[in-house]
Amino acid sequence: MPLVNTRRMLAKAQSGGYAVGHFNSSNIEFSQAIIGAAEELGAPVIVGTSVSALEFAGVREMYLVVKSLADKAKVPVSLHLDHGPDVAWAKTCVQNGWTSIMIDTSKFEFGKNVSLTKQVVSLAHRKKISVEAELGRLKGVEDIVKVSEREALLTDPRDAKRFVDMTCVDSLAVAIGESHGAFKFNGEPKLDVKRLSEIRDVVDVPLVLHGSSSVYPDWVAKADKFGAKLEGVRGVPDSIIKNCIRHGICKVNTDTDLRIAFIAGIREFLAEQPKSIDYREALAAGRESVKQVVMKKISVFGSRSKA
Repeated sequence: MPLVNTRRMLAKAQSGGYAVGHFNSSNIEFSQAIIGAAEELGAPVIVGTSVSALEFAGVREMYLVVKSLADKAKVPVSLHLDHGPDVAWAKTCVQNGWTSIMIDTSKFEFGKNVSLTKQVVSLAHRKKISVEAELGRLKGVEDIVKVSEREALLTDPRDAKRFVDMTCVDSLAVAIGESHGAFKFNGEPKLDVKRLSEIRDVVDVPLVLHGSSSVYPDWVAKADKFGAKLEGVRGVPDSIIKNCIRHGICKVNTDTDLRIAFIAGIREFLAEQPKSIDYREALAAGRESVKQVVMKKISVFGSRSKA
């Protein structure tokens, strides 16, 4: 089916008490794995593209890859700009067929974040493209951060309501203690679910959880077994993610888990098939590993059979 925006799929998730999976891609193998897993499980899915992914693969190239796969799929697929840093990148993706845009100007003070977000909402909504924004900062919020510093990074519920009312965004990414990358916590993994509930109480639009890869120990162990060195990596346990969904999260972003699985699959293949020079076989092994992780995450999010 044609690419869709995220408005309807996230509204259904919000009313149904589950979350839609957002999975990052920068090539055809990841895109095949993501959409293939979603189709096999009957789940709506969001394929995310960061600016670095688009610089790597090409804007038009990524659009054509995802669109061609979505056209053949029987589940809703959205093509999403992840963490768009400015209006220019948002405009580029709007003009090139993206159906969902994230404008992330959360590094700026509240007023400038509102102003830039409103500009993106205006240009995207004219083309029926959904817009996600972020309030609060995801930057390695860990146990070692002082309380005052930590509070400054997390989303304030009162500001969240003002922000949504002023910008008319379709969804809001919140900061409740998560962080990007594979090294998320020094101590016990924890997110501020109480704060999330307070945001949910005053904000009507679907809420989004970034920086929430689980960094599964079995995939880390497989990667390490075949030569990777991922000592010390830690993620957000599935139990915490499920609790966040129960308290209002409707979209969960995953990237690091896919990277680890892809590298583990390729490393295993190369170690066990040292005579192979067919790069397609190695890439296929990585693709299958990514698909397995996407299917697991879809089950965790509760979006299976929700298409």
